[in-house]
Amino acid sequence: MPQIPEKIQELSVGQLSARSGAAVSALHFYEAKGLISSRRTSGNQRRYSRDTLRRVAFVRAAQRVGIPLATIREALSELPEERTPTREDWARLSEAWRAELDERIRQLNRLRDHLTDCIGCGCLSLATCVLSNPDDVFGERRVGSRLLPEAVKKEP
Repeated sequence: MPQIPEKIQELSVGQLSARSGAAVSALHFYEAKGLISSRRTSGNQRRYSRDTLRRVAFVRAAQRVGIPLATIREALSELPEERTPTREDWARLSEAWRAELDERIRQLNRLRDHLTDCIGCGCLSLATCVLSNPDDVFGERRVGSRLLPEAVKKEP
């Protein structure tokens, strides 16, 4: 991983990409979505403050566990712009996601434990099917493998 001297306070998009491991296109996307910001030089080149490295790391970690970008953007908007976020800042933000992550873990554990029971069965009405029909909600309304409502027949 390339090292950036401490005296450099701003990073080019290439330097940020090399240090963060995020593709340049991903960084442009993050900026377009309001997750990170840059300033433009007189030559119209992007320059990112050093704290953007931590923001990018946070975005990528949150994405890996399935946090939607809108939620990530909302969380990042609570961080100070003028300084590098601290460990306490990150702890406060991640605490807000704990319940959601715990629920996802519970669902994934349930899926793992029942995966062999319903993969390929096609009925989608088994009470144990956690893929498409948790708690057999479709079994109460109709029979068979149809999940989409039946088309309403038009009168001739």
